[in-house]
Amino acid sequence: MATHTEQPTRRRTRGNRMVLAALVAGLVAVAVAACGGGSNSGPDTSKITVTYKQIGGEPVYQEFLGAAKTEFEKANPGITVNLQPITAADSDYLTRLQLQMRSPRTSPDLVYEDTFQINSDIEAGYLRPLDDQLNAWPDWQQFSETAKGAAKALDGKTYGVPDGTDTRGLWFNKEIFAKAGLPTDWQPKTWDDVLSAARTIKAKVPGVIPFNIFSGKGVGEAASIQGFEMLLYGTADTLYDLPSRKWVLGSKGFTDSLQFVNRVYTEQLGPTAAQSLDPNFQYKVAQQLLPKGQLAIDLDGSWVSHNWLPGNASPWPRWDSVLGTAAMPTQTGQAPGRVSMSGGWTWAIPKNAANPDKAWEFVKLISDREHHVKFDIVNTQIPVRTDVAKDPRYLAANPTNGFFSSLVPVTHYRPAYALYPRISTEIQVAMESVMTGTTDVATAAKTYDERVKGIAGDAVMTAAGS
Repeated sequence: MATHTEQPTRRRTRGNRMVLAALVAGLVAVAVAACGGGSNSGPDTSKITVTYKQIGGEPVYQEFLGAAKTEFEKANPGITVNLQPITAADSDYLTRLQLQMRSPRTSPDLVYEDTFQINSDIEAGYLRPLDDQLNAWPDWQQFSETAKGAAKALDGKTYGVPDGTDTRGLWFNKEIFAKAGLPTDWQPKTWDDVLSAARTIKAKVPGVIPFNIFSGKGVGEAASIQGFEMLLYGTADTLYDLPSRKWVLGSKGFTDSLQFVNRVYTEQLGPTAAQSLDPNFQYKVAQQLLPKGQLAIDLDGSWVSHNWLPGNASPWPRWDSVLGTAAMPTQTGQAPGRVSMSGGWTWAIPKNAANPDKAWEFVKLISDREHHVKFDIVNTQIPVRTDVAKDPRYLAANPTNGFFSSLVPVTHYRPAYALYPRISTEIQVAMESVMTGTTDVATAAKTYDERVKGIAGDAVMTAAGS
């Protein structure tokens, strides 16, 4: 009987390979046709192809880029802007973008790169440095120094132009605070102040989640940057030592940050572990828990209010009167007293772009002051241009724009170099192990150190004083 089952299996395997080969050949043929055809065809310089991430039915990018396309084509007769949206999860978007950029036949001329992943593409050789263009572009002086570093690689060159950033802080429900006897103008000064408020809410306002800090593998990078790194960068320690280009191990700040997470979950001050590990928990926080008054304090991003604006996912007319904002304090209130983390996206030109010069002209168009004012307003972004951050139109567009923009001087960008995605995953594993109680804090920190050594090799260092 075994012989009869093995032969059909091998036939199916050969059949699958033939089908796969046919699919690959078909994809290559389509790509060649899309890029101009036969081997004698040169690059098509009459168009620029712009690839970007489309988030479901969200119209912001489609409308913004569509208007820019019309404007650019009018100013550049004979040039067509081919918008190429990719609707996919972040990891799938990255994979598809990399597949496109590998070959001159399929590469776009301009791509939308997450600062979380851009260094991976830089090290893979997919992108071209933009320093010559940036140095000749007067507008580059309007970009904040912090934002400029978002797309700068370890080689010192800059590979992308940021279109906006974000900051992170504490959203809190003033109505719940009033019920708990807490001040509705709450501005915590230390981590203990945050935990103390959560404990008071748990005792006096049952039925609500006192405090949310994203944690664990379920929510992915949100746990790392919105959760753990908002704690770590509020200590005396850091994740990566730039002067030595090494990942920091064994720091007290790392252990203290894990201990904070442990307290939230062991004292039942946060959501349940099952809630936190739901991959959709970020959306549930913004679109359900906060609008329904089921969460008192949320450590989250500047963009969250976008959900509550008319026509968006969860319209909430009263949000600006119900919710207050506060900066996340440093651990003990030490200078500068506040901490934030920033991410964001950049426009980059692939090494294999057929029309890089026109792509750069398009970047300049969508990155000037007027276009950034428009984009930052409709997409609830924190400006990377200093002139936009002061623009009355931007400041008046959203009640929290001024507050979250004020955090830019104390913000940090992730050390999003090529190894960061793997190290970020280990942060999430460490958080999850203490939030679920599977290991204690010391063991979780030790395991993190061992795994980072395995990932980074010699590019690690022990924290000073440890």
